[in-house]
Formats: sequence, structure tokens, C-alpha cells
Amino acid sequence: MDQDEAARVRALGEIAAEFDLDAIRVRTGETEIEIVRRDPAQYAAQPVTYAMPAPAAAGALAAAGPSDAAAAPAPGANVRRVTAPVIGVFYRSASPGADPYVEVGQRVNAGETLCILEAMKLMNEITSDYSGVVSRILCENGELVTLGQELFWIEA
Repeated sequence: MDQDEAARVRALGEIAAEFDLDAIRVRTGETEIEIVRRDPAQYAAQPVTYAMPAPAAAGALAAAGPSDAAAAPAPGANVRRVTAPVIGVFYRSASPGADPYVEVGQRVNAGETLCILEAMKLMNEITSDYSGVVSRILCENGELVTLGQELFWIEA
């Protein structure tokens, strides 16, 4: 994001706060910026609903075996959740043929890149705020994720 875009985003955030708006969206040519304000306490209290995968995706998940979502254990007390800071498309690697940034069972350090979220044609590297072992990857490569959706579980 260049300085002009960052300044526009900041200005829109200030306008949203000044007029107590829940959301504001501005389109200039091909560029569209949307700011959505949420009360963190209210957002955390709401249940998150996920769409069921398409039949082809469900078959791929079933073929994955014991690591599939239905067989996975509930998170322990020492699990830290990494959530999506933006709405975007989840990518596990820098390019289609590259190795994923992280795998389940891999040790990561705070600041290490976990994935990329593509939002508005910008590639945003998502880094870990925690050091620990990746215990779950909750999204599929190419999946559209929502703001606050859990992406990874990291056990401290």
C-alpha cells in the first residue's frame, strides 16, 4: 500500500469514527476501499458461521483422512488463534508452485510469515504474533476468508 492509499484509508477511518458510521465504502475508478468498524467485544461474542464446502471440496476433505475438520480435537488452553485481519483470498504459499509457508506440526516464531491474504489486488503477508507449533490450518488454499475468521491455531 503506497502512502496515498494509506492516507485515504486513515481519512476514511476518521470519517467513520467522526460520524459514528458502522461502514463506509468509496470507489474511485478501479479502486474500492471499504472500512467496517466493529466493537471487538461484540464481535468476539458472536458465533462465526461457515458455509459448507461444495461437494467436490467435501470429497477432497474426506480423502485427507484424520486431519479433516470433523475429526480434529477442540483447542486446548494453550492454543493461540491467528485470525484474518482483512477480508481476502487465503494463500498458503507465495506462488502456486512454491512450498507452503508453514505446515501442521511446524515450529514458528513470532513475526514469521504464515500465509498471504489477497485483498483488493494487494498481497498481505500474515505473520504470527506467537511462537509455538502450528496445530491446525483452518483454511483451504484459494478460500475467501472473512474479517476475524480463524486461520491457524498455534500451540505455545
